Amino acid sequence: MQKVLIIGAGRSATSLINYMLEEAKSKSWLITVADYNLDLAVAKIKGSDKGKAVQLDINNEAARHSLIEENDVVISMLPAHMHNTIAEDCLKFAKHMITASYVSDEIRAMHSSFQDKGILFMGEMGLDPGIDHMSAIQKIHEIKAQGGKITSFRSYTGGIIAEDSDDNPWHYKFTWNPRNVVLAGQSTAKYLVDNKYTYAPYRRLFKDAPLVDIKELGQFEMYPNRDSLDYQEIYGLQATPNLIRGTLRRPGFCQAWNALISIGLTDDSYLIEDSKTLTYRDFVEGYVRNHKGANIQEKVAHFLGLAQDHTIMKQLAWLDLFSDQVIDLEEATPAQILQKLLMQKWTLQPEDKDLIIMQHEFEYTLEEEQHQLFSTMYMEGKNATDTAMSKLVGLPIGIFTKLILLQKVSLTGVHIPVSKSVYEGVLQELEKFGVTFKETQLVSVS
Repeated sequence: MQKVLIIGAGRSATSLINYMLEEAKSKSWLITVADYNLDLAVAKIKGSDKGKAVQLDINNEAARHSLIEENDVVISMLPAHMHNTIAEDCLKFAKHMITASYVSDEIRAMHSSFQDKGILFMGEMGLDPGIDHMSAIQKIHEIKAQGGKITSFRSYTGGIIAEDSDDNPWHYKFTWNPRNVVLAGQSTAKYLVDNKYTYAPYRRLFKDAPLVDIKELGQFEMYPNRDSLDYQEIYGLQATPNLIRGTLRRPGFCQAWNALISIGLTDDSYLIEDSKTLTYRDFVEGYVRNHKGANIQEKVAHFLGLAQDHTIMKQLAWLDLFSDQVIDLEEATPAQILQKLLMQKWTLQPEDKDLIIMQHEFEYTLEEEQHQLFSTMYMEGKNATDTAMSKLVGLPIGIFTKLILLQKVSLTGVHIPVSKSVYEGVLQELEKFGVTFKETQLVSVS
């Protein structure tokens, strides 16, 4: 019997667990779901005789080792900073490992060790990163096979709220890890414009967010992701003078988020000593106390250089940042304090639907013609449990795990999904779940 261990049973793991249990019905597989919350793990396997729920404290080395040793493939749905520990265990017991997270430098340094053990670490096998890599590289390979020369590549992804569930002035709710949202963009973004390095530091990242057109859906704000040039060589775009990867938000989000950054509320580098007893009003006032105004709203408006009736001020007020609600967090960072409040305001309601958007834009020359190609995918969730985010993060992992168990993948070492032997099978099956890209192409003579 082949055995798969899924560590972490949170919202993003739901579709993955469902997929693996369904596939296991016709195969000799056992799917173990491990979580600190045993009740959650039990609920996720839904009584399946192909599933097993266990309680796991990730810091309990003996329990962790026992679980990993008895399985063939380990899937980590934990926060990214915990992957190193699991990866070291997988090396110790020679087990394949898959995650949806970015591959860190520490994991990348394990490449030779994974090769020596004849096992695979596949990272970035989710939505973004994941489906973005596979769908982009597939199209890049197709263009190059025709003889095309790519002169521009832009790729955008957004996890937002669907239009009919958009009921707040931020036009946003959490569909992914809230902490990642609060800390997004805190390293300077880097990309290429006309073969020149271009930088977007955190203090300007959201302030400068331009509008981009998404086919059939309209305009969205975009801010650049991390270092887009990390993928220049991986995608085979070393000679491409324009390259950027970005995140999408509905119009009105980025400028308001920039206000939170400007005040200092997204900082995660120090503690607010009396955060247990402070109100949110007290907390915010600590950053604007020396500014003009008879009350906290006036002080904040003066600090931001805004009229008191400005849309951004209404967005901040809607968050209850000026309220007398007690924070009730012991020695928390500003980012942690903000996150707690946002989790009260931006949590999906039971019938809320999320929306995932992805669009790749290619410009290339072919036989003296200029081509502009738009490749667009979007998917709505069904409710707060059956989300598009859960599907598009979990399904690629599940499909790829199946390929490993069926011995259709021979890679060893540390990889991301940019080889044809990986993306072809995953993308082909994803189409059965409605993950399809619509293409629009414009052609002109050079």
